[in-house]
Amino acid sequence: MLKMIATGAAVIAWSLPVWASPTNDLLDALGVPQIVTIMREEGIEYGETLAGDMVPGGSSAGWTATVNRIYDEERMLATVQDVFAAEFGDADPATLLEFFTSETGQQIVSLELSARTAMREDEIEDAARAAFNDLDGTASEPLAAIAEFVDTNDLVEANLVGALNANYMFYLGLVDGGALRMSESEILTEVWSSEEETRADTREWVFAFLLMAYRPLADGVVEDYTELSRTDAGRALNRALFAGFNKMYDDISYALGMAVAREMQVQEL
Repeated sequence: MLKMIATGAAVIAWSLPVWASPTNDLLDALGVPQIVTIMREEGIEYGETLAGDMVPGGSSAGWTATVNRIYDEERMLATVQDVFAAEFGDADPATLLEFFTSETGQQIVSLELSARTAMREDEIEDAARAAFNDLDGTASEPLAAIAEFVDTNDLVEANLVGALNANYMFYLGLVDGGALRMSESEILTEVWSSEEETRADTREWVFAFLLMAYRPLADGVVEDYTELSRTDAGRALNRALFAGFNKMYDDISYALGMAVAREMQVQEL
């Protein structure tokens, strides 16, 4: 239901103010605040689509206000920061900060942000997917480098699990909001019935995004990035990013389910 990628609830154990956190320095270098801004914009658009599909009478001023409250940018970023810090734990961010604040690291971040923004346009996303499908199954060297990066970071599986969990939370919101009567096992069955389709779509999107984003990089950069991802710090980064973004999406999905349920009940009255 919700698109995720991290390249993406515990209490922070820092004694410093959150703005002084070294993990927040790392998130800033990764462009996470800008990613959250883009995700909020995607979410507002998705809210309108959701209204057309599930809200009786479609979108309204009240619904739009609700969606804007759910996609509160400050809360979204704070969730990612808090969970990231807790999950990253005692890992050393020094090597990661050195890489992502370098000219090459900042080029990677800039390209990812540009590609994510561009792929909000259906025509560009379709073209990116088509470009990947043309390469899929070939001996393309750029594709092989991207595939190694994807496998090292488990991007397809991690994004799949995140998407399915978000869908589960959406159904749970509908149930808790009184719009549906389903048991936990029934929700799980419904969510997992889309696993194969969601996996295929996730794989296509991840590869299309990365091929588009990393095309301008010099030879060997993707391979170097992959090697960084294999280090202890790189694995901690990947794990913490997914934990943070997954928690953010879970909260949003549950709130959306509750909001849809309320709209359904209002219409029934």
